[in-house]
Amino acid sequence: MLKLYNTLTKQKDVFKPIEPGKVKMYVCGMTVYDLCHVGHARVMVVFDVVTRYLRASGYDVTYIRNITDIDDKIIKRAMENGESIQTLTDRYIDEMHADADALGVLRPDHEPRATEAMQPMLNMIQTLIDKGLAYAADNGDVYYDVSEFADYGKLSGRQIDDLRAGERIAVNEAKTDPLDFVLWKAAKPEEPSWESPWGPGRPGWHIECSAMSAECLGHHFDIHGGGQDLQFPHHENEIAQSEGAHGCQYVNYWMHNGFVRIDDEKMSKSLGNFFTVREVLAKYPAEAVRYFILMSHYRSPLNYAEDQLEQAKTALTRFYHSLRDVTPQKVTWREDAEFAPRFTEAMDDDFNTALALSVLADVRQALNKAREENDEQKSAYLAGLLLAFGEVLGLFQQSAEAFLTGGQQDETGKIEQLIADRNAARAAKDWGRADQVRDELTAMGIVLEDAAGKTSWRKI
Repeated sequence: MLKLYNTLTKQKDVFKPIEPGKVKMYVCGMTVYDLCHVGHARVMVVFDVVTRYLRASGYDVTYIRNITDIDDKIIKRAMENGESIQTLTDRYIDEMHADADALGVLRPDHEPRATEAMQPMLNMIQTLIDKGLAYAADNGDVYYDVSEFADYGKLSGRQIDDLRAGERIAVNEAKTDPLDFVLWKAAKPEEPSWESPWGPGRPGWHIECSAMSAECLGHHFDIHGGGQDLQFPHHENEIAQSEGAHGCQYVNYWMHNGFVRIDDEKMSKSLGNFFTVREVLAKYPAEAVRYFILMSHYRSPLNYAEDQLEQAKTALTRFYHSLRDVTPQKVTWREDAEFAPRFTEAMDDDFNTALALSVLADVRQALNKAREENDEQKSAYLAGLLLAFGEVLGLFQQSAEAFLTGGQQDETGKIEQLIADRNAARAAKDWGRADQVRDELTAMGIVLEDAAGKTSWRKI
């Protein structure tokens, strides 16, 4: 029985989809003006695993992750670069996909772009005005009237009076209450704009997700996810917009992953303390980065540290070393009686990937034992089971040989020749030459492993 922590109820709730056997999930995606950082990678990997496990559990999942391709940061970056907004955003969408693909993240079923959902946003804003929940200001902006939505604050647990006490209205703002938030921004000189009943302008950030989720999934759906930093005000405002416009519950389960932290501070571009996915992938295999993310429960803080990434790489290397030279059997993992119940229990407990990885480690130990005993049948089964579990977590998606050798196809011939030279030197008892060759391989970042009269190698 799957339970997930629901930010709305502040407890683990038994998951029951609105429509039996089907799951509709929306996750807030990237604002595409720069390369993705590790915080973005965590969002992508976390909800990729959620999707994979729900599908492995028999659900028909519709997964939507939006793209914000118009906002202040995008406009500013495009102007700085002297390029069009679309050229900028198209490039960084491609870069985002490249990072996601490297991390083994499956593409969402649909990736709606804000600029392609302008009419649904205009329609929703008009509905909110008609219902008395929003108002057009004299300066051409349109604001949501927070005082008219009785449940404002129910997701974050914040009280309106407390929030209002800490806010002030800037002198250039036309809103009537400091908590009111913008739905439509009046056009500014040299900025892109769209026509609307309230004059040319562009949408506020919050309205895009309400409109796009409704277009893709309907007015009421199962799961809404995103980073913890989006809980307030973004997701709070989404609830106010969507429930105000449609008159029904917006989302049943809200999921928020924890921050990635460096030196006890949240990793973010605004703080300048971030590492891009590209920077990390230049030093570590992409699958090791994914493993690193899964080592922590998705709701807990993830501390970015070199030693943690090294641990992830070492652990993953052990798995691939155990899988090397074994022909796996095709295994349906839910039929396994020994390990599958523990794996299921871990994942059913709010997607506890850290605990699930410990089950995989036990499978690996059993596989090593079967290999030591030359039990080919059991080895094939356990290798297949490991791959089946790995499929759910997005791990072991390449051959053991490819991972362990680092995919260095251009170097393979030279490495194999050096190994042959070393073996010949050893056979001739020329230990000096053998050691010299090993040192040369070590300098290339190659580790040799001699076992059962055979020498294999892997990248450090």
